[in-house]
Amino acid sequence: MSKKPEGGGSPDSPSGTGGTTVPLGEELLLIRGKDSFLLVGKAGSRFALCIETPDDEYCQAVDPDDLVVVSMPEGGPVGQARMMLELVRQYHIPLVVLPKDHPGSRRLSMVVSVAPEILLACDIRRGTHPEQHLLCSSAELSGLSLAGVPGGVTMKRLPPGVAIEHVIPENYSADKQQ
Repeated sequence: MSKKPEGGGSPDSPSGTGGTTVPLGEELLLIRGKDSFLLVGKAGSRFALCIETPDDEYCQAVDPDDLVVVSMPEGGPVGQARMMLELVRQYHIPLVVLPKDHPGSRRLSMVVSVAPEILLACDIRRGTHPEQHLLCSSAELSGLSLAGVPGGVTMKRLPPGVAIEHVIPENYSADKQQ
């Protein structure tokens, strides 16, 4: 995996309530817990993102500094998450929201949110939350808050033991399992 090292400070230390801003441009940010991870990228351009719910379709404006975040609560191939992120970021595929009692939500290995700020929570069902500010995660990443800011991403309530890596997407050819 191609990585760009972090500048200053340890990415493994908690950020507390004030938050830590990590530089982020074209590359992706991989936030790894022991058993799960998040892949974070900037939207990079302005576009309309359609969200398909069981009863309706609505579109939201996405700005260049908004975040596209893929959560894989049980881990898995980072390459798979990278493909999903790029499908949304580059090709603007719509997001699908399942009804709360849909049996397919148990089989979703990854979920995506696109918003200026995203809060991770482990107490929601995967794929059933249409509001893009909230994203299902593992318990180890629950409570983490991510916000897109010019030139980076601000993280609040970063759990202890979490590793942060910059990944250069065009050089990422391995589909490593966690």
